[in-house]
Amino acid sequence: MPVLNERAYLEHAIASVLEQQLDGPAELVLALGPSTDGTTELARRLAADDDRIRLVDNPDAHIPVGLNAAIRASRYPTIVRVDAHSELSPGYAQRALATLRRTGAANVGGVMRADGRTPFQKSVARAYNSPIGLGGGAYHGTTHEGEAESAYLGVMRRSVLEEVGFFDESIRRGEDWELNLRIRQAGHKVWLDPQLSVTYWPRESWWRLARQFRATGAWRGELVRRYGRSNGVRFFAPPALVLNVTLALIVAALQLTGVLAGIASAVASVVYLPLIAYVLLVIAMALQPGDGRSARERIWTLAVLPTMHLAWGAGFLVGVLRGARGTVDASRLGTQNTPLP
Repeated sequence: MPVLNERAYLEHAIASVLEQQLDGPAELVLALGPSTDGTTELARRLAADDDRIRLVDNPDAHIPVGLNAAIRASRYPTIVRVDAHSELSPGYAQRALATLRRTGAANVGGVMRADGRTPFQKSVARAYNSPIGLGGGAYHGTTHEGEAESAYLGVMRRSVLEEVGFFDESIRRGEDWELNLRIRQAGHKVWLDPQLSVTYWPRESWWRLARQFRATGAWRGELVRRYGRSNGVRFFAPPALVLNVTLALIVAALQLTGVLAGIASAVASVVYLPLIAYVLLVIAMALQPGDGRSARERIWTLAVLPTMHLAWGAGFLVGVLRGARGTVDASRLGTQNTPLP
């Protein structure tokens, strides 16, 4: 479990791991980044109270670096990746191990069930759980079991991780997708079992959400530079939206200044049609009846969906054009800016 500034979530996340019922021995290795909110102190106190918890340092604060440090410090042949911002469902680990044995897969993952506590966080969670929000990735809600492109978190055979070289520490976001690509290229199976469920708590504010998605988009752009057509078509929808918005703004400026007029203006106005359709789609999702949402959640949906899509798409274009370089997901940082490399 890589950890950075997760004081509000860490104790529940750890409890959901330690409460898993397993037939053999297990441990939880935390890779501690340079938190500023008391997370490290909380982790040390929890480790002092339970000898199943072990701590390793992750001073770089990068997820793949922390994951590799924790994996190398661990002692058992199966690696269960967990997240400090999520909670495992009861029986998750036991079923995942059974699925590993049954399928012969190298990595088994389940479904991310996003949830929220505030109206904003609930609106983000709903977007996560919808094909409209995150493009319909299999682990965001499929009911079909079978081989998959990637796995959320993942329960992995250590021998396969050693074979393919662990996580790529040069990648800051999307490291799980890249690892699963190498696992599949090595001839192993990645398996999705929809009976496995993990509760995920999204970012708590608009600014943190925008920063997260901008960084994630930049690294997807970097992965497109590295792996090209191995990336699914759905990843190109948000950057297409950003380009459409940019083109529409240019056309509008030319029309307002009289540079575009008459038939040319009418033809150029076609650029507005996809945006009108997008706006109607967002409004329809916000107003969708029957799920008990409050008015505040519906209003937030009108801001959350465009934020996710435009921030991700803008980051993607930057990542494709110049690479992600040193882009980091700073959305976990508090007001005291935790230093990152």
